Amino acid sequence: MKLFKRNRTKLNPILTHSFKTEKEIQTLVERNVEELFGLEFVKSELTVKNFRLDTLCFDRENKSFVIIEYKKGTNYSVIDQGYTYLSLLLNNKSDFVLEYIDCKKETLNRKDVDWSQSRIIFISPHFTDYQKHSINFKDVPFELWEVKQYSDGMVGFNKHITHSTESIGTIDTDNDVDNVVKKVTREVKVYTEDDHINQPKVQTFVKELYYELKNRILGLGDDIEVVPRYLYIGFKRKTNFIDVSFLSGRLLCWTNLKKGELDDPKNLCRDVSEIGHYGNGDYEISINRDTDLDYLMFLIKQSYNKQGGKK
Repeated sequence: MKLFKRNRTKLNPILTHSFKTEKEIQTLVERNVEELFGLEFVKSELTVKNFRLDTLCFDRENKSFVIIEYKKGTNYSVIDQGYTYLSLLLNNKSDFVLEYIDCKKETLNRKDVDWSQSRIIFISPHFTDYQKHSINFKDVPFELWEVKQYSDGMVGFNKHITHSTESIGTIDTDNDVDNVVKKVTREVKVYTEDDHINQPKVQTFVKELYYELKNRILGLGDDIEVVPRYLYIGFKRKTNFIDVSFLSGRLLCWTNLKKGELDDPKNLCRDVSEIGHYGNGDYEISINRDTDLDYLMFLIKQSYNKQGGKK
């Protein structure tokens, strides 16, 4: 991508500046990990069983651990390192829980962690085509983020998106790697939109309703990420601003606003602030054939603006 700074009708190029070291990238990310990924920083340079993990974080929304690794060069295997570290995490669960308790001074029970949502984030100024292709499977629990810094102080993070419907279990690897992959895959689950949309209970008109709603939501801005989870599909800006769950004859949504923050003159939303529910926020919306989608988007946009920092 070419970036320019506009001075009336003149475009002046914004040049990229290389990071000097991996540590420079690591420091930048660790000090802004909540803003970047919605994660809670736990510890830097964690050593477990002779392996050194660059950054350990915790995902409060999904109650799971996230490992972040930084790379300045390109001579390494994403698959080998990623699955080795996830296997390390899953085989030493108590160590990670104790590390969290020690660093955060908060209680965390092993049974309260959703180990199936464990994942690895790789961050580098550049990934090779081979590295990108190596994670091009629907069920690989890794994310590749390219980071660039520019002459005017701007920094950009760009996530590599995979579109494959193939499972990593269908490929042949050497025996050691294959065994690790199989063990991790049995416990770690990467959810897709299809897991929700293609449930037997979901009627055709509900699928069509979701696609129309999704198109409208994505039309709010180009900074929206679709994040499928076990119980719902989240639409994320800084954090999730709307979560969508599929039922047999309707969609159920939760807007990520606290009680009293939503302007809902038609009282379409249900207050769920005092009861248990899926998703984020205190407002639940049931959507069916008769729902006014224009009014619904009026409600969703309030949460979108809130999660982006707008008042």
